[in-house]
Amino acid sequence: MDGRAKLIDVTGEKPEAPETWPSIVITREEIESEIERLADEARPENGVRSVNLVHPLATTPGLGLTPGIDARIEVLKPGESTVVRRSNSASVTMNIRGSGRARIGGKTIDFVERDVWNAPSMHPVLYTNAGSELQARLTFSNRPMLEKLMVFYAEQADAIGDEESWFQPLDEIAAGPRAKDSAPIVPIEDGAFLMPYEHLVDPDTVTNEALLWPWRTVEPKLANVRMIGDGYTGRRLYILYNPATERRNGTTHSFFASIASYPGGIVDRPHRHSSAAINYWFGGSGRSTVSGEKLEWKAGDLMLSAPGWAIHNHASGPDGFYSLTIQDHPLMIAQESLIWQETMKDPIKNLGTQIGFQTNIAELAHS
Repeated sequence: MDGRAKLIDVTGEKPEAPETWPSIVITREEIESEIERLADEARPENGVRSVNLVHPLATTPGLGLTPGIDARIEVLKPGESTVVRRSNSASVTMNIRGSGRARIGGKTIDFVERDVWNAPSMHPVLYTNAGSELQARLTFSNRPMLEKLMVFYAEQADAIGDEESWFQPLDEIAAGPRAKDSAPIVPIEDGAFLMPYEHLVDPDTVTNEALLWPWRTVEPKLANVRMIGDGYTGRRLYILYNPATERRNGTTHSFFASIASYPGGIVDRPHRHSSAAINYWFGGSGRSTVSGEKLEWKAGDLMLSAPGWAIHNHASGPDGFYSLTIQDHPLMIAQESLIWQETMKDPIKNLGTQIGFQTNIAELAHS
């Protein structure tokens, strides 16, 4: 490297269609095989048995199942714990085998199969398996995006049992005036402002903590979406909403997790969005058509179901399906980049900036 910037003439450059990765399915059998392989390995020093499920087109830095999201299996044998870890990535986890306990920041979460929870950025995280069965967790994070930006940061305790100092509350500024109170924001014209440095380094905060969506509570609620009548123009799901994400409608500030419950024989309309989606199908079966390719899937399969801006739709098999979807929708809203086309006949809209698409839910409710 000679230290000089490249000068690339882009005069008259025309827009090009974005490149999309092909969809892939990681089967239940492959996932179960990896769980057993991890369980057979010698216990690592930090207690973290893990495998990253990586798309074949992914390149370093930032190996993930999409360019911005990774999917990792983590396994703990009975009686084991991890060391405490923390990083500036945020994650969502579904427990897919066994049970256990997570200590995340100031929260302790006891979990069983199909429970889902989030771990906010820079919260210390500790997992324990006090049960008699193998524990397996499927975790999704925005680590690949941070690695691509070369700003991923992580640290861990030196040894298991060396954790109490990690969970001490962070020091807070004592109640009273803050520096920014003496450095007001200055309006100028046309709605614009000048903001002093004191606001830059001490922004307003929104409390963000670990939250749990227990399967025992979520499952009965899914009947509300599963029973929506034929002809519904939306999708039968609930977002696992974290209010700290506000208008981003997320589980974390980078992506949402949703749980879908479909009866048999439902075929969604083809659509596309700039946000990428990963589906973990944990009940039933079906098929998806992504960029013209038809893919079959069943309970226990994991799928890159919607590469960013790829036209796709899903169809449920005879018994319907349950799925967990991870989609970087909130990140796209925050970047003002969430373009969406609800059907191929609809206009492309910038969701979060323009009024979005409307379903026929009110019509069906009164029919």
